[in-house]
Amino acid sequence: MSESQTAPSLKTARGLGSAKEGTDHWWMQRLSAVAMMLLAPLMIFLVITLIGEPYEAVVAKLSSPLWGGVTLLFVCASFYHAHLGLQVVIEDYIGGHAARLTLIILIRGALIILGLIAVLSVLRLMLT
Repeated sequence: MSESQTAPSLKTARGLGSAKEGTDHWWMQRLSAVAMMLLAPLMIFLVITLIGEPYEAVVAKLSSPLWGGVTLLFVCASFYHAHLGLQVVIEDYIGGHAARLTLIILIRGALIILGLIAVLSVLRLMLT
């Protein structure tokens, strides 16, 4: 069997070859950016209309399915986009494998915790 056929090379077998995930990561980053581009103007509008309003008015606005849903989608898209972007920065600029893996795990954990807090906070306002 020649090397141009389908047999895996030694570096692929050892895990040093392409993981075939870079394109997926790139696409997900672009899709989350598009979602943010669509949701950010709506969130800016929402925040501007709520400036100076009492707490009850904010709760009433976020209790609507439209604005509560927009806020939830914005929070989810923001944290997911941040996760993807920070992972790329860490992979590009942190040299040691152990340090890179540790930072990715710490940042992913922090973003999951903060994202859950944000989602639960919005849900609490929506269900009040």
